[in-house]
Amino acid sequence: MIFDKNTAKKTAEVLLQINAIKLKPNDPFTWASGWKSPIYCDNRIILSFPLIRNYIREAMGKHIEKQYGKPDVIAGVATGAIGIGMLVAEYLGLPFIYVRPDAKGHGRKNQIEGFIESGQNVVVVEDLISTGKSSLNAVKALKEADINVKGMVAIFTYGFDVAAENFKKENIHLNTLSNYENLLEEALETNYISEKELQTLSEWNTNPSKWNAN
Repeated sequence: MIFDKNTAKKTAEVLLQINAIKLKPNDPFTWASGWKSPIYCDNRIILSFPLIRNYIREAMGKHIEKQYGKPDVIAGVATGAIGIGMLVAEYLGLPFIYVRPDAKGHGRKNQIEGFIESGQNVVVVEDLISTGKSSLNAVKALKEADINVKGMVAIFTYGFDVAAENFKKENIHLNTLSNYENLLEEALETNYISEKELQTLSEWNTNPSKWNAN
């Protein structure tokens, strides 16, 4: 679920503007999973643009307060959401922690980094949602530490059906600033893509693991 239409449009606009999202339907990228994709998203680029990162942190912060009130702690998912998670926590005046994909193999062997106590309420911040598996892995680690996960907020989602199914299965409420549908609308409106490219991009989103560029 997106926060609201205006936020979704503005977020898509700025992500395209700074090339945090690139659309190349005729020269697709290859993801780490091996999928061919006409889109590549790297929201860490946001951190290099002060005005845009402030917009993102304020939009996220205001939504968290509206949706959940103030949690006890903000948690970022490593590594992509550490930076934006810290900014959101600072905006809200809250403590910050982050969650690794796995526990460290040395030292204190932490998976959760930072100070948090069992029973506290946390909202998880993520930069990007694809299938949702890595995001929900962080949620699992928090729950196993007896931490109450109120929900998750993310900058962008590809809107895959499998992600919706995964979040529903784990009973985790997800909201995003923008999504694939609004991104394509903005890209077409600003002539970033053509009608023909829009068709290719839409086809990819319906079955990304099987899609091949023509």
